[in-house]
Amino acid sequence: MAKTKEHMNLAFIGHVDHGKSTLVGHLLLQSGVIAEQQLSKGEDKFRFVMDKLQEERERGVTIDLAHARFDTPKYEFTIVDCPGHRDFVKNMITGASQADAAVLVVAIDDGVMPQTKEHAFLARTLGINQLIVAINKMDLVDYSEEKFNALKEDVGNLIKTVAYKPDEIDFIPISAFEGDNITKLSENTPWYKGPALVDSLNKLSAPEKPTNLPLRVPVQDVYSITGVGTVPVGRVETGVMKKGDNVIFEPPGASGEVKSIEMHHEMLDQAEPGDNVGFNVRGVGKNDIRRGDVAGHTDKPPAVAKEFTAQIVVLQHPGVITVGYTPVFHCHTAQVACTFLELQKKMNPATGAVEEENPDFLKTGNAAIVKVKPTKPMVIERIKEIPHMGRFAIRDMGQTVAAGMCIDLVPAK
Repeated sequence: MAKTKEHMNLAFIGHVDHGKSTLVGHLLLQSGVIAEQQLSKGEDKFRFVMDKLQEERERGVTIDLAHARFDTPKYEFTIVDCPGHRDFVKNMITGASQADAAVLVVAIDDGVMPQTKEHAFLARTLGINQLIVAINKMDLVDYSEEKFNALKEDVGNLIKTVAYKPDEIDFIPISAFEGDNITKLSENTPWYKGPALVDSLNKLSAPEKPTNLPLRVPVQDVYSITGVGTVPVGRVETGVMKKGDNVIFEPPGASGEVKSIEMHHEMLDQAEPGDNVGFNVRGVGKNDIRRGDVAGHTDKPPAVAKEFTAQIVVLQHPGVITVGYTPVFHCHTAQVACTFLELQKKMNPATGAVEEENPDFLKTGNAAIVKVKPTKPMVIERIKEIPHMGRFAIRDMGQTVAAGMCIDLVPAK
């Protein structure tokens, strides 16, 4: 099957009840992905779509995000909806849901909320460089241009603090419930001269595949297949893997020649970023490698950190974070407990300005530079060198307590 359209991952972010699910539902409805009769009657008709997700969760199916797809003339989008703030952050950071662009949904009746700010900051921290702002629930204010402009200014000032440029961003007045300005311009907002949401999505630029970076394939699972041998499975994050290449798995250091690569039961000569592949490496057995290991070329092996310096933002922590705290870091497919060795600087999360050197503790809402030591060897890369391998989520007590990125490391070897 030839892929004709480029693919993009799209996140919907913003405060919890500002109508993200309704908007996504309506987008899918108007794009013809969902048939009208699938929707239940009444106020929450569009939430139905995203609630199917909740059922899956309750049945124990491990789909954390509503991976709904829809097409615009130019792109095929996968929506990585962000229902629960908690999972959303972890998913957004650790892999498959890395979004290429985000729609920030802000409700006109509530305006900018703490979560709006947090999500905008997170989107930036996570390397989402393209943003569209959807100002929702315009029907509640009779499609008032004045109220729209006031909120547009507020949101513009907010996103400026995290280095987005408001004049390069579309601010779209919408009603997710009524369907205004989603697939076509609405008669209710004759004063609005910009694009409808779908047209705005169509103007986004596709991410360049990071084929020129060193090869990195985090291992998701390892299988034994009769007649083939040991087959690690993972998504190529960066670089290109070809048959015949010599690869090494870090931290264990097992290496060998790539004998075969397969995707969707088809044999490939090479795999590129975004490809989910199974591959067999001569001389590497089932007990040599495991989930969380990372494959790279032997001449540019993945970095194993003895300790690393990170910039983090504390999202939600019931207490305080001090030196000695050892939560679990989720980085690509690895999950490793890491100990905080030093709290070096506390920063203002919106501006990045240093507020305090060597603080005694960190709490919810703080951004900081910290030094961390993994309790066992783990692969992580400097964000400037291989951004895809430099982000992580910190989890403790069943929730994502912080998010961050590696800015420097001390190699273990």
